[in-house]
Amino acid sequence: MSADNSPTPPARTRVALLGTGPWARSTHAPAIAAHPGAELAGVWGRRAEAAAELAGEYDVPAYSGEDGLGELLAEADAVAIALPPDVQAPLAVRAAGAGCHLLLDKPVATTPAAAREVAAAAGAARVASAVFCTLRFAPPTAAWIAEQAGRGGWFTARAQWLAPLFVPGSTHEYASPWRKEKGALWDVGPHALSVLIPVLGDVTAVTAAPGPNGTAHLVLRHASGASSTATLGLGAPPAAGGVEIALYGEHGTIEPPRWGESVTAYDAALDALLEAARTGRPHPCDAAFGARLTEILAEAQAQLG
Repeated sequence: MSADNSPTPPARTRVALLGTGPWARSTHAPAIAAHPGAELAGVWGRRAEAAAELAGEYDVPAYSGEDGLGELLAEADAVAIALPPDVQAPLAVRAAGAGCHLLLDKPVATTPAAAREVAAAAGAARVASAVFCTLRFAPPTAAWIAEQAGRGGWFTARAQWLAPLFVPGSTHEYASPWRKEKGALWDVGPHALSVLIPVLGDVTAVTAAPGPNGTAHLVLRHASGASSTATLGLGAPPAAGGVEIALYGEHGTIEPPRWGESVTAYDAALDALLEAARTGRPHPCDAAFGARLTEILAEAQAQLG
């Protein structure tokens, strides 16, 4: 107790942000800075000037380079990573080895071996982890997923996730090189799977076929016996963009509510990470689940060629 007998506020978790791109600026940094249980410990970037710019907005230290990363990890309790997946994976392994809890972006990696290495590192270090699949953490859709998983009786489902990131003349801020290289399968596929798997069960078989402008069509079989389809594209005409998800079964056709702002969902993901760190109970959408997503997507990628 302090001298005035008021309770001492609990210590806040020091979170290091790795990454300085649009997603880090619009979602990660503001959510961490505003979270009552977290403190933004610093920003690390591959470009020193970008790290300094973002860190300056929050009056926290900026870091870059190998030495800077080591210094920041030594100051942090957790890391939040907003970097391309195959940059993220080795940094996550290093952060886990430094004893930092992991708030990862999706996908964890684009090779099963790298994703499994992240999950193994988190397990060996006994650090908590969460993979930020937006719908899995946004309060309205998280509650909906839990409710539908509990009901059962689902026959089939569909998920359609289309965006106009890579149409001629697009200047979309998220049209990043890794998304252009890896495509919708890897960018929005984790979102679709993060809804379908908790409700219908793990994927036991996948068939993939290509569509126009890099669109990927998936047909999935699930452990429950149900099937599902997913259509994933980043080159859709602007008028065709949008997200549609539906479950079909004994309860009729059920669609999820809108999930709201990404910052709100990220705040819930940070809540989940802190809870897992406090209790030692893993969240269902942790690094191990992220590795499973990578395995499924890699199998689909092999069929797409």
